[in-house]
Amino acid sequence: MREIKKIQNFTDLLSTPQITEEIEIRSSFGVCALHGGGLERATEAVARDVAKNTDSSYYAVLQPEGSRLHLSSKYFDPKKSLKLNHFLKNIDTLVSIHGYGKEDDFWALLLGGSNREMAYHLAGSLRGVLPEEYRVVDQIDQIPLHLRGIHPDNPVNCPINGGVQIEIPPGLRWNREYNFWSDADGTPRSEDLNLLIKGLISGINSWHEKKN
Repeated sequence: MREIKKIQNFTDLLSTPQITEEIEIRSSFGVCALHGGGLERATEAVARDVAKNTDSSYYAVLQPEGSRLHLSSKYFDPKKSLKLNHFLKNIDTLVSIHGYGKEDDFWALLLGGSNREMAYHLAGSLRGVLPEEYRVVDQIDQIPLHLRGIHPDNPVNCPINGGVQIEIPPGLRWNREYNFWSDADGTPRSEDLNLLIKGLISGINSWHEKKN
């Protein structure tokens, strides 16, 4: 696998061949995947399914197979993308789906972002469906600093109600039966990832009920 190349300009990322944006506007609640496609595997599949099944708006940036460009979320400037700008203008709350990898931890699901009430709510829903081998971490001081998603320029914190950044570990995105990433190159989605999606759908729908 090619080494990740870090960049700091959203325009440079979007001008790279075969990198695309997806957007669907449905409601004022949004779900996004900023590092989808070949970078943080299966994240756009999670975001797309969760958005569809919660009547949420959806936005994703997809990198092709073999592309390893990483732009930190704080550099996703809506002034440099008409689609991201349109997405953010139409939502008031956001769940941002990411994937991460740590050699010493394949099993912790991290819930960062500025909307801590919603983070605790979604964490409860996820604990109710995920196998015991996974840990759901919703205490911000227990999440590594670079994975907390609390920078004010991170899109997850731009809507008026802020949002929750969900970092999915490799163990959840990897299909162990097929020995490859879920939803990639014809590999089916793992049952554990289906459970994650189910927990997010349930959590978001019950969040709406709680707030209405």
